[in-house]
Amino acid sequence: MTSSSVRKGGPVLKGPYDFPDSPLNRSARQPLMLGVFLDLQDRKISNHPTSNTWKFDYNANIVRKADELGFDIAFSRTQWLPKGGYDGEASLDSFIALGAMAAITKNILLVSTIHVLYGPLHPLHIAKYGATLDHIANGRWGINIVTGHRAVEHQMFGWNRIEHDKRYEMAAELFNVVNSLWGEDENLTYEGRVSPWKLENAWITPKPLYGRPVLVNATGSPAGIDFAVRYSDLVFITSPAGADIGSALESLPDHIATIKKAAEVASRPIKVLINPVIVSRDTPEETDAYLKAVVDGMSTVKEEKQAFIKSYDSDAHAWQDRKNNPSKQGFNLGGNVEVIGSPKQVVEQLTALHRVGIDGVQLGFLDWEVDFNHFAEKILPLLKEAGLRVD
Repeated sequence: MTSSSVRKGGPVLKGPYDFPDSPLNRSARQPLMLGVFLDLQDRKISNHPTSNTWKFDYNANIVRKADELGFDIAFSRTQWLPKGGYDGEASLDSFIALGAMAAITKNILLVSTIHVLYGPLHPLHIAKYGATLDHIANGRWGINIVTGHRAVEHQMFGWNRIEHDKRYEMAAELFNVVNSLWGEDENLTYEGRVSPWKLENAWITPKPLYGRPVLVNATGSPAGIDFAVRYSDLVFITSPAGADIGSALESLPDHIATIKKAAEVASRPIKVLINPVIVSRDTPEETDAYLKAVVDGMSTVKEEKQAFIKSYDSDAHAWQDRKNNPSKQGFNLGGNVEVIGSPKQVVEQLTALHRVGIDGVQLGFLDWEVDFNHFAEKILPLLKEAGLRVD
């Protein structure tokens, strides 16, 4: 029985960017990639009524609509929190939910958030599950790699929280193994140096269609950026200075330049994404009225959540500056940056984000059914007129 070992630094493996006809390459040709950042959990920021729900059919309809509109990506957060940690009655798992949407969509990339160190999932599981979903989705499935940041989440799985940079070392070992399983033509034997994984004569088939599935990670730390430029195709970032659009536009250029320079040194293509929450109505006045109604309903919700939020104890570097700059957080609407205004004003702000180096936006809305329809009817045509989207 022939067996290979994991190469230092990971295997020489082609990825989706190496295939001109891959779904990722097709999407990456857009001047501004568009995505939906789903709420697969009840997320209550205000008592202002919305249509939102965690239920699968509701979110599946959003993704179907995004697919029909030509959007490029869909993904969602996933959290592991004890009782009282979620805003509403339930939270679906992104790994399962986005994978299930492969059968009901045609073109959109489906990215499942997976906490890859919790449990932990064995590399064989990730490689086999990933290759299976890759084939079901015809190359449209991917992983949003999360290493964890809250102590409470690690503890649910019986772990003490792993030190921040060590988590990226472990994730690097994990994806060296997973990439090897996707790419090697022999059985694989491996024992981790800083990670707990061990394999002997391991093998998975089928192999993914375009080298491997799309890989994504969200980061703002040096260790996370180093990981991203070695393993990921898309990097999901947070505005260092806060969610206020003016503050974001000031702080993002240097942050994005750091990531793209690191990717250039690593000789790897990278696209940088951010998550705006869009608040818009036909006119500035109508938008202000809508925003006021939402903000007026926020005070009691904040009081209810404050005690639990303090117990989150996140060590994610991407959020540290935001904690230190509360005055620059805008209205705390839940996005990495807030884009507020009439359709024309929204397009101007999205254009400004693109000009400072943002390659794609993962959109969030306060009321998905109402606000996404407004975006499709009133804002998307203006994005095409502005040259940010091509048919």
